Amino acid sequence: MTASAQINKTETYQYLPFGSVKPSGWLKIQMQKDLNGFVGNMDKLVPDLINDPIYGPGRLHKNSTSKDLGNLKGGDAGGEEQYKWWNSETQSNWWDGYIRNAFLLEEPAAIKKVKNHIDQILATQDEDGYLGIYDIDLRYKFNSENGELWSKATLYRGLMAYYEVTGDIKVWNALVKAVDNVMKNYPVHASSPFSTGNKFNGGVSHGLTFTDVLDSMFYHTKDKKYLDYALFLYQDFSATYQSEGDAQLMNILNPAYKLRGHGVHTFEHLRPLLVAAYASNDPDLFTALDIYYGRLEKIITATGGAIGDEWIAGRNADATRTGYEYCSLHELLHSYTVLFQRSGKVDLAAKIEQLFYNAAQGARNPDHSSIAYLKTDNSFEMLGTKNGETEPERKQTRYKYSPVHQDVAVCCSPNAGRISPYFLQASWFKENENTLVAALLGPNVLRTSLQNVPVKIEAETEYPYRNKFSFKISAEKALTFQIKIRKPGWAETIQTNEVYKVENGFVVIERTFKKTDQLDLEFITSVKVKEDQNQEKYFTWGALVYALPIEATEQKGKVYAPGFEDLYYTPKASGKYAYFDDHQAGYRDGTIHLTLKNSKTRQPEQVTLIPLGKTILRQVTFK
Repeated sequence: MTASAQINKTETYQYLPFGSVKPSGWLKIQMQKDLNGFVGNMDKLVPDLINDPIYGPGRLHKNSTSKDLGNLKGGDAGGEEQYKWWNSETQSNWWDGYIRNAFLLEEPAAIKKVKNHIDQILATQDEDGYLGIYDIDLRYKFNSENGELWSKATLYRGLMAYYEVTGDIKVWNALVKAVDNVMKNYPVHASSPFSTGNKFNGGVSHGLTFTDVLDSMFYHTKDKKYLDYALFLYQDFSATYQSEGDAQLMNILNPAYKLRGHGVHTFEHLRPLLVAAYASNDPDLFTALDIYYGRLEKIITATGGAIGDEWIAGRNADATRTGYEYCSLHELLHSYTVLFQRSGKVDLAAKIEQLFYNAAQGARNPDHSSIAYLKTDNSFEMLGTKNGETEPERKQTRYKYSPVHQDVAVCCSPNAGRISPYFLQASWFKENENTLVAALLGPNVLRTSLQNVPVKIEAETEYPYRNKFSFKISAEKALTFQIKIRKPGWAETIQTNEVYKVENGFVVIERTFKKTDQLDLEFITSVKVKEDQNQEKYFTWGALVYALPIEATEQKGKVYAPGFEDLYYTPKASGKYAYFDDHQAGYRDGTIHLTLKNSKTRQPEQVTLIPLGKTILRQVTFK
């Protein structure tokens, strides 16, 4: 995707409402562990943050002071004002993930807890529709850092998910009133929501993702006023000072500009740009979308890691020297799913799988309910700093595993609870009433309708650990329709008894399916040796990147509750390995067996690589 002509300027696929796709297999087991673990217990691990009534009686006013969030603030961007709104992000992103996990896993106790929360939130809405974190003396009256739109974006996304899965009209009406309140108080072309001076305004820049809400409102109503407002927000963002300006139009169109911002902002801002482009059908914005997408490709590691530790700072991706934030992984995945839905570019689906099945799984602790705030592909230690680097004037503690990371910010752990539900929602799309599209492969259950006939498809698979699929199809009556299953670029051959054709990167099967039917398919592949942008080699099999695990000693840090603690890892040996031309790599029982060169002894050794997601310390790339 290097020229604007390659972007499809009309929507390719139809979103399916949240709840249409539910997990099964290993992914359901993992999500259940998360709900029983850090995802489901954040309100017990950091109760002061989650229970802060910032949307209700604790709304911010002119005399509000910064809150003690328990973070060390070492290395954070300047601006005490940001700490006032932080709890809104922590709460709402956590609730967004909790809501989605509760309904996807069909957990009665969790769903009851969600319903109570929704009632409490709706009770905070003012008569005029205002639903947010500011009292009347501050709201919509800012000339400096604030979280007005950002706190709304994070909250409304969760409310939208709840509405889609339940159809609760009270929630929909509340959303309509709340969004209308924003549009009334920040009127199109007669206000400037992003004009906040010329100092740090990271929360203001985050607020550009209010376009997520507007995009969803348009999806449900087809009222173009929501897209027009999204375009207005992007234009105002581009015309004002922003401390996070990577996605500003003038910077995108400047060929000398290098991405330098806070990674999370940079990746989430792909969505407002693309919504603005599709809202306007402006060729210049589609050109900008192409340029921005191209720049992002340079800052993605071999595993799909979206670099920024926490700032991109003009660098390109490096397996050892650049880390990625879990928040960035989620935001890039979300952005890619929206761009895929619009453009239909099959390479985007491959990038989503690369990120989710590798970088995101590889930043989870495989043995504990915790995640890494920051992680590198080549992870030689996890003791707080990036592979032992010392950063001047900065106390770095992000390179560790934690269920919370309160010493830094409780943002990555909530986003780790969102990433699986967002991945699942983008697993299936409709192309039309005759065609279903399996875009992201994995174990799941789809419930939708075609030609007004309810259809259920269970994708039984161990993917990406195995590449065999059984799609079990059931409908109220026999039905003729088409299923498009994405053919991964690594697939060498396809084994199936179905009559099919391969078209635009999809295996296309069209026939009359009985009321109860089954479609079996397997993708055949072998070990691949690939090269990252620094000419370092790495090994893949199917969708998975493989890594050499490094044995480590585990040390416990702060304990939040029994079984929930900060964890640090020291390698038991310091040796590294180099690429060996005669590697003779072979795949066997989920592992890759090969020969690498020991960098100390300079002698070849037989080693075993395992999937990245099963590692803590590891070497992924080999010079």
